[in-house]
Amino acid sequence: MPRWWPSIWPTRENLITRALGLVGRTARITVSKRIPPGAGLGGGSADAAAVLRWAGYRDIAGAARLGADVPFCLVGGRARVKGIGEQVQPLEHVPRTFTLLIPPFGCSTPAVYRRWDELGGPQGQNGNDLAPAALDVEPRLDQYRRELEQATGQAARLAGSGSSWFVEGAYPGDGRIVVRTVPAAGR
Repeated sequence: MPRWWPSIWPTRENLITRALGLVGRTARITVSKRIPPGAGLGGGSADAAAVLRWAGYRDIAGAARLGADVPFCLVGGRARVKGIGEQVQPLEHVPRTFTLLIPPFGCSTPAVYRRWDELGGPQGQNGNDLAPAALDVEPRLDQYRRELEQATGQAARLAGSGSSWFVEGAYPGDGRIVVRTVPAAGR
């Protein structure tokens, strides 16, 4: 299993500081988490949404100025998202189990989107159009996809712009993490 970054302190560069600026607040925040940067799991967006919730901020369009995934994380739970993230339609919770395989490296979201544009906006298999660009930017991803597919017998899907791969179902094993969905708080 990769080593996780145990704590992140707000700097000018991260979404926590930008969220504090959006709500006009200051705070000393220490984040302890198991989601590494560049994993495609929305960790930074969830951090920003937590700050917005703490401040009582509920403006979805304003949250979208921080990043396309922040409004979804602010609403929480399962949702259909459109536009650049500012249109969030909550959906009923469906209990599900997933197995994640997170490589010991991340993917640069800007680099993956830039490559997706350069490739002409290709459609990806299994519902993630960014997968071809992510694989082109970071060819090592393919090794981890194959590993998860061989272990589970399922087609692995890329999370976000990478680097994590996932399949539905519980397949515990070396380097794999089994997670279960939970209902959004307050809904």
